Amino acid sequence: MSTDATRADLSPDLAEALQRAAGARHLVVASDYDGTLAPFVDDPTKAVPIEGALDVLAELAALPETTVALLSGRNREGLAGVSGASAPIVLVGSHGSEWEGGFEQPLDPEAEALLARLHEAFDEIVDRTPGAHVESKPTAAVLHVRPVEDPAERERAMAEAMAGPATFDGVFVTEGKNVVEIAVREASKGAAIERLVEQTGAEVALFLGDDVTDERGFARLRPEDIGVKVGDGETAAGYRVADIPAVVDLLRELARLRAAH
Repeated sequence: MSTDATRADLSPDLAEALQRAAGARHLVVASDYDGTLAPFVDDPTKAVPIEGALDVLAELAALPETTVALLSGRNREGLAGVSGASAPIVLVGSHGSEWEGGFEQPLDPEAEALLARLHEAFDEIVDRTPGAHVESKPTAAVLHVRPVEDPAERERAMAEAMAGPATFDGVFVTEGKNVVEIAVREASKGAAIERLVEQTGAEVALFLGDDVTDERGFARLRPEDIGVKVGDGETAAGYRVADIPAVVDLLRELARLRAAH
């Protein structure tokens, strides 16, 4: 899409917010991955960014005093592999708990035992739900039901997860679109954004996300920050764009404005 068309597609309020972000002394641009830069697919290993997404992120990351980060529920290694992103783009996995160099501290034996119990409970659900699978993370177990063909079976499996393992003492639950992640250590994209802002001293942070898991990021933004919801649904974000191509258009316009400063 042309730059002129991009400008025309931005709401006046969002266009004004981008102007403000572009003029910040230091800017953090953080984005969710699945559903924000890459379409959802049944095989998560094939969820690649749409054309232009990685290029514009790299363009922004190359600008002075501009920190660009991908914040994902995926583990960091998997995020790097599927996205193709690398330094200077910052990769943060496992909903904000996994940074370069791994996790800040290993799990204690009690947490390891709880994680094993979560896997057992999820495995029982998967055994009676063809198409479902469990993803293992260092601090969490994740139930995926997107590949399940019968919508009623998807809902049933999600309900069982929320009524069973999600109620275990000491767990932290993140329910998304066709996914339930249960962790034994608390993490959030909101805390990750705050950490990026603290590390850089950013005047403005812009965060883009589409899922209910991203609402924790939007909820913890400062008044001067900019939250952009992708797609429909209730949100704490102050702004909204329609879809993934609109995200790329927004980022292109931000890169143009930032470069002009």
